Amino acid sequence: MKIIHAATEMFPQLKTGGLADVTGALCKSLSRFGHDVSIFLPGYRKIIESPEFAKAKLKVVLQVELGDEYLRGEVYAMPLGKRQTMYVIRRDEFFDRSNPYGSSNRDYDDNDRRFIWYCKAIVEGMRLLEIKADVFNCHDWQTGLAPLFLRVAEEEYNTSLALKTFFSIHNLAFQGLFPNSSFSYTNLPSEFNELDGIEFYEQISLIKGGIFFSDKIITVSPNYAKEILTPECGCGMEGALKKRSSDLIGIANGIDTDVWDPSTDDRLPANYSLSNLEGKRTCRFHLLKKLGLAETDNPVYGIVCRLTEQKGVDILLSQMSFFSKRDCRLVVLGIGDPRYERSLKRWAKTHPDKIAVCTVLDEAMSHLVEAGSDYYLMPSVFEPCGLNQMYSQRYGTPPLASEVGGLRDTIVDFRQDAEKGSGLLFKPSEQAFRDALEESLSIFGSKSEYEKMQANGMKRDFSWTNSAKEYEVLYSESI
Repeated sequence: MKIIHAATEMFPQLKTGGLADVTGALCKSLSRFGHDVSIFLPGYRKIIESPEFAKAKLKVVLQVELGDEYLRGEVYAMPLGKRQTMYVIRRDEFFDRSNPYGSSNRDYDDNDRRFIWYCKAIVEGMRLLEIKADVFNCHDWQTGLAPLFLRVAEEEYNTSLALKTFFSIHNLAFQGLFPNSSFSYTNLPSEFNELDGIEFYEQISLIKGGIFFSDKIITVSPNYAKEILTPECGCGMEGALKKRSSDLIGIANGIDTDVWDPSTDDRLPANYSLSNLEGKRTCRFHLLKKLGLAETDNPVYGIVCRLTEQKGVDILLSQMSFFSKRDCRLVVLGIGDPRYERSLKRWAKTHPDKIAVCTVLDEAMSHLVEAGSDYYLMPSVFEPCGLNQMYSQRYGTPPLASEVGGLRDTIVDFRQDAEKGSGLLFKPSEQAFRDALEESLSIFGSKSEYEKMQANGMKRDFSWTNSAKEYEVLYSESI
């Protein structure tokens, strides 16, 4: 098949979260299966300034309508492998910025113009490049209008650009909401600015474009596909999704096992495997030393996440005394809401030998936290899929996670099934989290139980091979 993905992040070119890991690994896996895979990305500063971009070739120049003006753009091609090509859409006014979506915890004021233009530019690029795709898969709200623009362009130019369109929801909480006046940038007929279009409570929602105007909707775990049909997790979109429920599919993400492999990971001070865990003890020692934490016979707990309400930071903060009073260690790596950063740093300042907080984005450090911790924490209020719980299991670091979304799909509770259990699941509440922490301490004290849980996780196969095959089947059956 000829497959096109459209996104705003891809690892290793640019990453702010799990979306980048997913697009990078999925595209690589599909190309390994023998499909021709292209991905469109914005020409962010980091990409344009990379050494790889020096080899990129200018393929076409675009003139894209945006409201009452036409704005120029350029499409560059960069080969990523035998069957994989990255197309970079460059317009420096929109993308020559240090951060992709906003700064200082505030979205850019022109995100409506930026990403409506980007959706149009993707489609225009496909038309001018004469890419006749079998599959066109867009990711998250930033590309939500592309499936609609594609069908409009096909009708306008009497051509076929893609046989089937797919829209992937990685996190329904982010919906691309803008004032109703922003609809003028779409240049669409007014009937698309209605309830069965992209209108949403007197605003417009770019994610609704993907929900209503793609052929199939994919989300990132089977359990999350069920949750988003409910008022509790639907974020106001449950009505729209129920209308498309027969076309909604949940496929759990995988992980890139080339990047996340403790036996070969060059970001670690020592490598290890299930047959020889000595290197994991070395990683633990280096993690504690690097952060100035004291050695302990009790567990080291790690967490790498955006510091937001969704990730359960309030739940974590409610139990901070556990780590100080029980002589455990806590390592937090991530950036986010300033009030969460301040609260966590206060705990680190008053307990510098037990709690460490690093408010940075550091890929190498995230690998060390996964490898050097004894347990990994994910007290998420909701979690579409999650990747870190899979990384942690592969790295022999059993997760303590909320029983929500993809966490429920990818973790077997050790208390329910000791033969297969690879972590502990709990309801997303303060008391349930506290109980899980106490249980983890007890299990850690029983060497045989802990090693059993650890081994169960390391034996599991979370590679993208399995997940990508599900995408391959879905694509081929659809076309």
